[in-house]
Amino acid sequence: MKPVLHGVRVLDLTHVLAGPFAGYQLAVMGAEVIKIESPEEPDQARYQGSDAALNDAGMGTAFLSQASNKKSLALNLKTEAGRQVLRQLVQTADVLIENYRPGAFDALGLGYADLSALNPRLVYCSISAFGSTGPKRELTAYDGVVQAYAGMMAMTGEPGTAPVKCGAPVVDYATGTTAAMAILAALLQRGQDDGLGQFVEVAMSDVAMILASSHLTGYLWNGAHPEQKGNRYPFATIGCYQASDAPLMVSASNLRQQRRLWEALGRADLVKHNNRDRIKGYAEEAEALTRLIATGSVSHWETLLREHRVPVSRVQRMEAMLADEHLQGRQVLHRFAGDAGALAGLTVPVSGFQLSRSPVQVTSPPQAVGAQNLELLTALGYPPADIDALRAQGVIA
Repeated sequence: MKPVLHGVRVLDLTHVLAGPFAGYQLAVMGAEVIKIESPEEPDQARYQGSDAALNDAGMGTAFLSQASNKKSLALNLKTEAGRQVLRQLVQTADVLIENYRPGAFDALGLGYADLSALNPRLVYCSISAFGSTGPKRELTAYDGVVQAYAGMMAMTGEPGTAPVKCGAPVVDYATGTTAAMAILAALLQRGQDDGLGQFVEVAMSDVAMILASSHLTGYLWNGAHPEQKGNRYPFATIGCYQASDAPLMVSASNLRQQRRLWEALGRADLVKHNNRDRIKGYAEEAEALTRLIATGSVSHWETLLREHRVPVSRVQRMEAMLADEHLQGRQVLHRFAGDAGALAGLTVPVSGFQLSRSPVQVTSPPQAVGAQNLELLTALGYPPADIDALRAQGVIA
C-alpha cells in the first residue's frame, strides 16, 4: 500500500522543535515535505546537539532527529523575489506550517488570507507560544518558558525544593504532535466537505494545559492546587522504592493490582477493598513497601511482580532502555545505512504509531541547507539563468 499521505505536499517553514516535529510526522506518513529556511539564518536546531562537529556543519542532532524525509529549500522571505517563489509553491501545496510570531507572516503578505486567496484548498497551520489572541500573543517562548508559565515546573520535583522542568522537551513534542493531528483533521474535512482548506492554530501554552488536564480539572473543581509530590502518588502502591541495588517504580494502581502486589509480597493483611482505605493506610503501606523492597534486587522484584501482573520497572538510563531486547521488535527507530553517506549509522526516532495498511517510515536522510534548491525551482519553471540570478541576489543559498 502507498503511504497514507502520498501525494500531499507540505511547506514546512518552521524552526527549532515543535514545528519541525509536526512536519516530520507528516513526512513519515508519506507527505512530500519541503523544509524552507532562510539562507542567512537557517533553523537554529541545526547548530544544537550532542556532537560539536555536526553542530559546526549545521547538522546538529536536535535537527537530525526530525529532518528525515524532507527536502530543503533555502529561501530568503525578506526579499520580494523570495516571497514570490513561496507564493508559487503555495499554489502547488496542500499544507503550510509556520511557527513565527503571530502577525509576522501577515506583515509579509504571506498570512492565511493572502495565501488562501491563491490556493483555497490550502491548510495553513500557525504554531506559536501563546496563540494569535490575548495580551501575550506577540511574546516569544520555548519549551522551558512554557513549562514555567503553565504551572508544570511548579508541580514538579520533591516537596519544598526548587521547581524542575521535565528532562525531555515534552511541550515541544506534544505541540508538534497536536499540530500534525489538527492538520490531518483539516485535510480529512477538506476531502469530505467542499474541498476548501482552513486556518489551523496551535499554541504551546494551550497544549501545556492539555498535558495537565487532570490537575487543571481538579483545581478548577475544588481549588486543590497541584503541589510538588516527587514520586509520591495518593496510593502507596504507586511510587518509587529503593531496591537493594537500584530504584524500582511500582504502579499497582487499581484494587486488583494492589491485591496482587500485597499477596506477592506475603502481606495479604495490607490488602484494601476500597480506595478510601488505601489513602488512609498510606503511611503504613509505604513503610512496609520501603522495608520489603530494600531486601531484594530490581531483577528479583521485576521477575516476581510481573509474574503476578503488577506493573513495575527499574529506573534506568536511556542506554539501558535502548539495549533492551524488547526494542528490537518495535519499529520506533530507523538506522541509516551506507547510502546515507556521512550520516551512515545515524539512528532517529520515527513515530509512536504504525498503520497496518500503510507504511510509516523513514526513506531519506536529513538534507543540508538548500540541497533541493535546483530541483524545486526547476519544477516551478525557473530556467538556469534565473536560478543563478536568485542565488546572486541572495534570494536562495
